[in-house]
Amino acid sequence: MRRVVVTGVGAITPVGLNAKESFENACKGVSGIDKITRFDASELTVQIAGEVKGFEPTRYVEKKDVKKIDLFSLYAIAATDEAVKSAGLDMSKEDPFRVGVSVGSGIGGLQTIEKYNEAYLKRGQKGVSPFFIPVAVINMAAGNIAMQFGAKGPNFSDVTACATGTHSIGLAARCIAYGDADVMICGGTESTITPLAVSGFANMKALSTRNDEPHKASRPFDKDRDGFVIGEGAGVLILEEYEHAVKRGAEILAEFAGFGMSDDAYHFTAPDPNGEGATYAMRMALNDAKLNPEDIDYINAHGTSTHFNDIIETKAIKTVFGEHAYKLTISSTKSVTGHLLGAAGGVEAVFSVLALKEGIVPPTMNLDNPDDECDLFYTPNEALKKEIKTAMSNSFGFGGTNAVIVFKKV
Repeated sequence: MRRVVVTGVGAITPVGLNAKESFENACKGVSGIDKITRFDASELTVQIAGEVKGFEPTRYVEKKDVKKIDLFSLYAIAATDEAVKSAGLDMSKEDPFRVGVSVGSGIGGLQTIEKYNEAYLKRGQKGVSPFFIPVAVINMAAGNIAMQFGAKGPNFSDVTACATGTHSIGLAARCIAYGDADVMICGGTESTITPLAVSGFANMKALSTRNDEPHKASRPFDKDRDGFVIGEGAGVLILEEYEHAVKRGAEILAEFAGFGMSDDAYHFTAPDPNGEGATYAMRMALNDAKLNPEDIDYINAHGTSTHFNDIIETKAIKTVFGEHAYKLTISSTKSVTGHLLGAAGGVEAVFSVLALKEGIVPPTMNLDNPDDECDLFYTPNEALKKEIKTAMSNSFGFGGTNAVIVFKKV
């Protein structure tokens, strides 16, 4: 099996317009969560979100093309542009059929769907653009990336709710390991801060209603948490076959070590109360990485700030790691970004790689009153300088789907 390494990272998040800025702000505890500005949310029970601020799509695509590309695809293109440059990848020197794309989204072009549904209700068929379908479909993030960068290799878009980004990275790594590609552009993207999405999640009682204190609304593992905060953005990695990266003189940021996946087969939104699916996925990732539980130094937790997820993820970590669970450094960067849904795993993979490289663990903010059942070390409120040799990133989604990836220093 061929070795897989990370040579580039890119991110667009509520706390930064690139990977470096996003990671540094996450480490400083800078919150990207505030009042919704994209639409009038004053009549909704939830009025806060993790919006991307200051994004300029014309930096990445021609002005005439912006209206033909949904924001979730634009975020993916922007994060890919940074990741490709970060990796020093010159596509003119690559066999395009050996460079693939695996970038998914949990929901896709919901903004476009809402826009043209409204237009249809007002004007009938004449109100619907011929670009509607190709703009809205989820695989157009990967399709647009392929066209923008000339990647003609494997191209697919995983759709596994909030585990999408992590599945996309793990499956991309396997494309390289099995010889289907030498380079994979991979991760997740999302932009669904819309009236429909916020209303739907709010009516599920999944979202925090701490409207008067948006910066304090996302509080994973804290006793006073009352739901997650919806966010948006994109996180992209450049994965390469090890010898390919060495041959072109690329800087290797980390090695992709392992991937595990499973399903709870329990409920369409609630996690299995025993954490069996999450437990199995973590064990599979360790097995794939050929690592023992005590070899893991850091976990970027799924840590959504919902009652059941935080308790059940904690339980699963204890089951997998035993006594070593109490020696682990764990954090949830959703405390500052909010929950980026299908993009979460991509952004959190970027953060995990940078934590390895920089030797800094970003904190779990707003962890002021830890839940009694969440009694592990979650790096409360302040970043921790620590040498990290191995990092695990967890993602769990609706439908019971679970994905876990592991990185290690080279």
